[in-house]
Amino acid sequence: MEIALILIVVAAIFVIRALKVVPQQNSWVVERLGKYHSSLTPGLNILVPFIDKVAYKHSLKEIPLDVPSQVCITRDNTQLQVDGILYFQVTDPMRASYGSSNYIVAVTQLAQTSLRSVIGKLELDKTFEERDIINAQVVQAIDEAALNWGVKVLRYEIKDLTPPKEILHAMQAQITAEREKRALIAASEGRRQEQINIATGEREAFIARSEGEKQAAINAAQGEAAAITSVADATAQAIERIAAAIRQPGGEQAVQLKVAEKAVDAYGKVAADATTTLIVPSNMTEVSALISSAMKMVQTQKA
Repeated sequence: MEIALILIVVAAIFVIRALKVVPQQNSWVVERLGKYHSSLTPGLNILVPFIDKVAYKHSLKEIPLDVPSQVCITRDNTQLQVDGILYFQVTDPMRASYGSSNYIVAVTQLAQTSLRSVIGKLELDKTFEERDIINAQVVQAIDEAALNWGVKVLRYEIKDLTPPKEILHAMQAQITAEREKRALIAASEGRRQEQINIATGEREAFIARSEGEKQAAINAAQGEAAAITSVADATAQAIERIAAAIRQPGGEQAVQLKVAEKAVDAYGKVAADATTTLIVPSNMTEVSALISSAMKMVQTQKA
């Protein structure tokens, strides 16, 4: 009975040491008699008890690694306090086990040295403007060396860049001056645009006034022309009527009578003026003939 119990215990130990269940996104490194044998994949795996053993266990998930803060010197000899975060993944469990005694420390140290090297090639202003370039160059530098460690560096992100207080004050003063400059430029552009708008408005107003004056002059000229035309038409119509009346029987005698009346009235007005000296024409025959004709016409009309 005791022997059977011992056999059951030994069998259970053999089963426990022989059967290994590897979780998803994990890989276990198996050594056989102290030498690398294989890498176990997720699921159920069978080992040889007391000969095979699981030496290393690795997670194949993406691992974030906080890179400690460090002081970097830029190309223009400015100190920067820089810290970042590194994302990597174990791609070869065998190399991760035997390529480095501690691949996490190795990756961390390499990230720091690579970051110092990259920032040392840039000036201070460029370090703030070209973070993406810095991240890409750090990843490239680490990834080349990390292949021997069975690690794939996915990306690197700078969390903070902190220059000295003196540099911060100088940068703040520069930013303030730049903003004041932009404000002055904007104000001057506003005044310039205002003057342009005023000049444009005055020019358009002057053009509008001149167009109005021009149209008024045209209208006045057209009105005067129409008035002259109307007077001329009335005068022409009156002359035509007078001519038509003269052509009627007795028209010529009426004209002679009218002329004689006008002549007599004119001489009468001149003679009535005491301050006027009346000069009688030398040829009075025409005047008397005109008057006699007028008298005959009057007598004829009376008869």
